[in-house]
Amino acid sequence: MAIKVRDYEVRLTRNKDERRQVRQLRYDVFVEEEGASATEEQRNLREEYDAYDRFAEYLAVFHNGKIVGTYRIIDRDAAEKMGSFYTETEFNLSKIKKVDGNIAEMSRACVAREYRENALVMRMLWAGLGEYVMRRKIAILFGVASWVGTKPVESAQAISYLYYNHLSPLGLRATVLSENFADGVNQKQSRMNILPRDFVDEADARRQMTPLIKGYLRLGATFGKGVFIDKPFNTYDVFVMVQTKKISATYQKHFLGRENALADFDTKTGPLKTMGKIMLLPVTGSFKVVRAFFEFLLREDAADAEYIDDSKDKDEGRE
Repeated sequence: MAIKVRDYEVRLTRNKDERRQVRQLRYDVFVEEEGASATEEQRNLREEYDAYDRFAEYLAVFHNGKIVGTYRIIDRDAAEKMGSFYTETEFNLSKIKKVDGNIAEMSRACVAREYRENALVMRMLWAGLGEYVMRRKIAILFGVASWVGTKPVESAQAISYLYYNHLSPLGLRATVLSENFADGVNQKQSRMNILPRDFVDEADARRQMTPLIKGYLRLGATFGKGVFIDKPFNTYDVFVMVQTKKISATYQKHFLGRENALADFDTKTGPLKTMGKIMLLPVTGSFKVVRAFFEFLLREDAADAEYIDDSKDKDEGRE
């Protein structure tokens, strides 16, 4: 499904040219702006990519045909073809990978510089992710959220706040692989409890958070244990996972009339049920439920939203 709001549209890319535009946007943001390293080939092409792009899907927001925001998505099938998820280079996902059903990794999120003050672009990316999760029946959606730089102490308030207040359930908690740090990076920098609990101020913590991390929290995200210092990419990363039960109170009551409106919409019984029904949102149910979630994300722009079935469109292939 493609979702349109006036002259904006969010959907999966459909051909090689669109996928190339995504990688070019990533180059502009990650390499040119944020200082990530690039090979000579990448500099010549002005594209940012790695081996995981071969089987990944790209979610993109278009404005008048130009790609202005994107997410890279890798589901379980794609990860099996590649041998792992990208996130496994930074965090141990063994607990999450044991869960029955499909799981998907979100990564390489970015928005073009001139569109970052436009909240609609990020909201449409969220809506596109929600539609993807329902259509593919994703049980768990996860990835990393990053700050630019290599010194987590510069975000000590935010990181410590996440540690004391928003760690994932122990049964699904990812843990940092500090042994994978680049040479010369001190593994002790992986600690999240940089500050004692009594020294953490929520207001200061939120000021240090990126807009993306704030967005994850609004959706009820929880976080893995540890910070990964990605020196080649010039970032320090935390692991993020979204859980439906923490979204419930924020949108079910407002749009569906009661906080437990989606209680009957569950995935299969088994590990998911005993682990707290971990998923982004229900994968079955009426269009009323789907529309309610999109309205929650798009807010005042929801009245202009159009939902277009693009399932017959063919993807010309990945590269």
